Amino acid sequence: MSRPPLPPFTHETAIQKVRLAEDGWNSRDPAKVALAYTVDTAWRNRVEFPRGRAEVEAFLTRKWNHELEYRLIKELWAFAGNRIAVRYAYEYHDDSGQWFRAYGNENWEFADDGLMQNRFSSINEHPITEAERKFRWPLGRRPDDHPGLSELGL
Repeated sequence: MSRPPLPPFTHETAIQKVRLAEDGWNSRDPAKVALAYTVDTAWRNRVEFPRGRAEVEAFLTRKWNHELEYRLIKELWAFAGNRIAVRYAYEYHDDSGQWFRAYGNENWEFADDGLMQNRFSSINEHPITEAERKFRWPLGRRPDDHPGLSELGL
């Protein structure tokens, strides 16, 4: 199975890869998202270290069962060869209705077939009010005309 665009990345293909990852995560479909990673993928996400697609899928299921109305924006930060660095922000609310905005950075490493083999993520989040939300598109893919992180001042 191949997952274009493939490394080595150009500026254009790195931007495409970042948007495809954003679109996948905004689907909130753990099984679909897990297919973008190698069978033996290795992650670091806060205090969790999922290994392999099955653990990634279980992690994402737990995540999106807790992080309700999840909306994410990713932005390319840097790239070289088979590696991409992104910054991102997402908003969600918990089951009590409290909204949060999380900010993070990810370092990605891809196999030759375009599947992500390593994902290292650092994340901070803080509570926000409903009025402070900036990500207000309908659930799913972010519309092409919706501002990105830089345009939102994030």
